[in-house]
Amino acid sequence: MLTGKQKRFLRSKAHHLNPIFQVGKGGVNENMIKQIGEALEARELIKISILQNSEEDKETAAEAFTAGTGSELVQIIGNTIVLYKESRENKQLQLPS
Repeated sequence: MLTGKQKRFLRSKAHHLNPIFQVGKGGVNENMIKQIGEALEARELIKISILQNSEEDKETAAEAFTAGTGSELVQIIGNTIVLYKESRENKQLQLPS
């Protein structure tokens, strides 16, 4: 689990990122969860935007992503979800302890 200090650090890092996935009409599916898992391994910190026409609400989508990828939910702000997962091969972020 992330501490408050670590979440603040990750939020500051995520601020400049653009969402690399969009959840639309199709909602969350296995393929999307797999791709997000791969993106997390490569980048550690990603943003996902939930489009207006999505049938899933952002909390349900965030839950599906964290459960499916083993990642941590950093925050949900507006219609954007920020996820973090420490990379096994490609560690870039050094979290404060």
